[in-house]
This record gives sequence, C-alpha cells and structure tokens, in this order.
Amino acid sequence: MQDTGHILFDNHGCGEEARTKLDEQIRNGERSFREVSEEMWGSLNIPFDDGFIVMEKNLEIDPGFREFHQYCLANGFPFNVISAGLKPVLRRVLDTFLGEAASSSIDIVANDATIEDDGSWKPIWRHDTDLGHDKALSVNEARAAAQAECLPDEMPLIVFIGDGVSDLPAAREADVLFARRGLRLEEYCIEHSIAYTPFDTFADIKAEIQKLSAEDQAKTGGVGKPVRYNPRANLWRRISSKEAVPTLMAAATPSREEKMFLWPETFSEERPSTIQESEETVAV
Repeated sequence: MQDTGHILFDNHGCGEEARTKLDEQIRNGERSFREVSEEMWGSLNIPFDDGFIVMEKNLEIDPGFREFHQYCLANGFPFNVISAGLKPVLRRVLDTFLGEAASSSIDIVANDATIEDDGSWKPIWRHDTDLGHDKALSVNEARAAAQAECLPDEMPLIVFIGDGVSDLPAAREADVLFARRGLRLEEYCIEHSIAYTPFDTFADIKAEIQKLSAEDQAKTGGVGKPVRYNPRANLWRRISSKEAVPTLMAAATPSREEKMFLWPETFSEERPSTIQESEETVAV
C-alpha cells in the first residue's frame, strides 16, 4: 500500500519534504522521472539490510493481494510485478510478505541496482529512456512473448493493474486496465478519457477477473477450456482471415469496431467522462 522508495527516501535519504518537491518536478515536467529518481536513490546512505528494517516496519500489503495471487496461480494466469523501483528491494518485499515459495512464482520486471556495503545506492535502468523503465515497452514485450506461446488463432489478454505516475505510459497498452481509486493513474485516465476500472483492493480486481473468466469460458466451451477469449483478438482473426476479406470488401467500409482496431491513431470513439461511466465501458 506504500511506495518502497518513498519509505527509504523519507527515512534514510533526502527526506519527505525534499522528496515531495522532487516529485512535483516530475509532475510539472520540469525534470524527467529517471533524473529525479536517480537523485532520490543517490541520496540514500544505508546498507540494504538496514534499509529493509524500516520498510518491513512501515509497509502494509494490500488485504486482497495474497488471495488474488493464489487465484491467478490456481487458474494458470501468468503474474508479474512491473515496477519503476528496484528489483532487489521488490524481491525482498515479496519474499517477506508472501513467503519465498509464493514469491518465486512472480516474475519481477523492474530496474536493477548496485547497493554497496557503504550504503550507497545506484539504479541500473532497464531502458535507456527518460523513464528509466518504460512500462509501455515492457507490456508490449510481454504481449509478444505470450503471443509466441499461443496457437496461431489465439491472442493473449493483457491485464494491467496500477496506481502511480510511472504507470501512465502503460495505461494505453493493456487490454484491461485497473487503476487504484484516488491516485495519479486514475486522474490520468479521467483527464485523457481512457477506459478503466477503479479498485480499492485486489479483492475488487479478483471479482472483475472472475467475470472476465466466466465470459471467456462461455465463449470457448465451458469450464476446463483455456481462457483465450479476447474480443480484440477475435476481431483481428475475423478481419485477417481469407474468408473475411470478401466480406470487408463487400461492405465497402469496416464496422466502427473494426475501424478502431485498424486505425487506433486516427479513429476514436467518444469515451466516458465520469468514473461511473468508465466502469461500465471498460474496453477488454
């Protein structure tokens, strides 16, 4: 429920006041996320194990996270933590709060780091960009990897769950988007009319994923069938198959849905402007 970096910076680095000012520089575009983050991590002066003591005391895991993670494991849904933070910190957090066995089933897609015995910290950025870790790129890399494991007529469904400023680039890349209520990602979705589902805890997300899974099973033949239904993927199969070509040509113009898929940069539909409306029109 808290940011691991913020806890470290506030207690063993630049301090909360300076960190808040630095965060504002990111928000107003004065400095890049990577530049500010590097300054924050560079302000730390504490060995890793000592730094984790304050995190363990202050971190609180989302009350629905363990159950949601177990649900994903039971149903064969690949689960990843994608973060603008540091992989060693995140792995220790997962090992501590979930146990090493459960933690080992989660892949972490994040920046690496060198943490010296003298207490100095330096991020090793995942991407050579102003973001340090471009989550949009990581989401699309995951999509490509999942697609490679699918059958020729299948396409993976990418679900993204986020809350903060580093999640903004990935917001447009997911098939299903969850944004924690009241935080920066939700603000961004409202500002830019991006369809999303707000959540308070992972229990809310589990309920929505169960609905998606039930819909998928209905489309694919029932319980026990692989969860492969994806309206966007089905549309692609329909318009890219040889049998579909004459239909599209005869129709002269594609349907509204097909236009949105084929030309997302130049064609868009009117999107909901309120949170309640957005909940009802999440694009899957």
